[in-house]
Amino acid sequence: MPDIKPKPATDRGLVPGPRRFFLLLSVAACAASGLVYELALISLSTSLNGGGIVETSLIVAGYVAALGLGALCAKPLLKWAETAFLWVEAILGVVGGLSATILYLAFAVTGQSLILLVLATLLIGALVGAELPLLMTMFQRGRMVDANESGSILATLNVADYVGALLGGLAWPFFLLPTLGLLQGTAAAGLLNLVAALAVAGLVLRWSVKRTHLALVATVIVIAIVGLSVLIVRSDGVVATARQRLFEDPIIYSQQTQYQDIVVTKDGKDRRLFLNGGLQYSTRDEYRYTESLVYPAITPSTQRVLIIGGGDGLAARELLRMDHITDIQQVELDPEMIRVANIVLREDNRGSLEDPRVHVITEDAFTWARAGGGGVQPFDAILVDLSDPDNDTMARLYSEEFYGLLHKMLRPEGRMVVQSGSAFTTPDVFNRVRSTLSAAGCADVVPYHVQVPTFGDWGFNMCAPANTQLQVPNTAPELRYLNAETLRAAEIFPPDNPLIEMPPNTLDHPVIVEDLRRGYRAAGE
Repeated sequence: MPDIKPKPATDRGLVPGPRRFFLLLSVAACAASGLVYELALISLSTSLNGGGIVETSLIVAGYVAALGLGALCAKPLLKWAETAFLWVEAILGVVGGLSATILYLAFAVTGQSLILLVLATLLIGALVGAELPLLMTMFQRGRMVDANESGSILATLNVADYVGALLGGLAWPFFLLPTLGLLQGTAAAGLLNLVAALAVAGLVLRWSVKRTHLALVATVIVIAIVGLSVLIVRSDGVVATARQRLFEDPIIYSQQTQYQDIVVTKDGKDRRLFLNGGLQYSTRDEYRYTESLVYPAITPSTQRVLIIGGGDGLAARELLRMDHITDIQQVELDPEMIRVANIVLREDNRGSLEDPRVHVITEDAFTWARAGGGGVQPFDAILVDLSDPDNDTMARLYSEEFYGLLHKMLRPEGRMVVQSGSAFTTPDVFNRVRSTLSAAGCADVVPYHVQVPTFGDWGFNMCAPANTQLQVPNTAPELRYLNAETLRAAEIFPPDNPLIEMPPNTLDHPVIVEDLRRGYRAAGE
C-alpha cells in the first residue's frame, strides 16, 4: 500500500483574494489605532507634565525601541501566528484604549504620570512591534515563496501599515482630540482596534484557528468592546470625578480643546481659570495682576493696542476703561478660550471681547507676527499675556525672534509689557525674559514685580524707549491696586533676589523651559 502524504496546508496561506484584502484593511485600521495611542501619550505628556523635549523624546524613542523588542518577543509565537495575532490585537486594543483614562486617573490620585507614560509607551510599542512578524508568517503559512514574493508581501504589509498610520495621524488632531477629547478619543481608537481584530477572527482566520481558541479570544474581544463602549459613553463622569480631585473648588466648566485643557472653578465669589492645570487667575486678586500688566504700557496718547494671548478678556477689560484707546487687536490661539471668556467668564471681563473696539484674531501668534500681522499699522502699546513657558511650543513665544517681530510692530515711542513669571520662585525665567527683550532690540527694559497673593511675587518686563520711567497714566480710571507709590516699590529688587544678565532665549536654544522647571524644583526644596 503506497504512503499517502498529507497535502500542504496551502489553504492556510493568505493568497491574493478577498480574505487577504480584508486582512490588509484590518492591518491599516490597527496601524491607525496604534499611532493614535502614541499621539495620545504625547498629548497627555503635554497636559499633565508640560510636554517638553525630554518627555516627547522619551515617548517617541521608547515607542520605536519597543517596536523592535516586540518583534523579538514575537519569535516564539510564530508557530501559532494566527492565534497570537488575535491575542496581540485584543490586548493592544484594551491597553491602548484604556491608556489615557488610566494615566489621567493616576495623575489625579498621585500627581505623577511620567513613569506610567513611559511604561505605557513601552507596552504599546512592544504589542505593535509584534504584529509584523506574525502577519508575515500568516501570509506565508504553508506556501513556498521565493525572495521576490517575500519582498512583495513585506511591501504590501508596509503600505497597509503606513497608510493606516497616516490616517490615524490625521484623525487625532483634526477629529478625535477636538471632537471627543483625550480619553474618549483614545478609547475610540481602542474600539476600532478591537472591532478590526474581531472582524479578522470571524472573516479571515476562522478556518486557521481552533474553534475553542477562536471562541475564547472572540469572547474576550466582545467583552472588551462592550467595556470600551461604556467608557466612551460614561467617560464624562469618570473625567469629572478625576478632574475634581485636582482642584480644591467645585468645577463649573471643563473642556479639552485642540490646544489645551480649560477648567473653571468657583467657590463662593472666587472664580478661577486653569489652563492645562495651571492657575491663570483668581477673582480674589486678578486686578493686581491685570492693572500691573496694562497701565504701565499706556500713555495719554495711546490709541492702538495689541494683546498677545489674554484670552480671558481681562486685559481688554482694563483697556476699554480708557476712552482714548480706540482699537484693540487681540491674537489668541484657541477659539474655545474666546467662547469661554464670552460666556463663562463674562462677569469677570464684562463682555470685553465682544466690544466693537476689540478685534479678536484666532491664530498662532508667532505665525501671525511673522506674516507681519496682515499689514497692520504700528501699535502704541503691546501686552504679552501668555501662560508660562513650560514647553517648547510656548518657549517660541518667549524667544528673541518673537520679541523682535513684535518690536517691529511697535511705534518708536511705544511700550511693550511682557508677563515674566514669578520674580522670586522662577527668577531665571524673569531675568531671561529681560535679557531676551534687550537682545530683541528694546532700547530700555524696565523690570518690575508686584505681590499677587494667589500667585506670589509676580514679575513683568517693559520694553520701552530709553530712560522710560514707570508711571500710571493720568487718563487711567480709579484703580484698586496700582498707583505711583506701588510702581516705585515695584522697581526695587532686594539683595536676595538681584537682577542678573543671562543669554537670550532663542528658537534654537529654548533654555527658558529648563529655567522654569529649575525654578519649580528649587521652590520645592
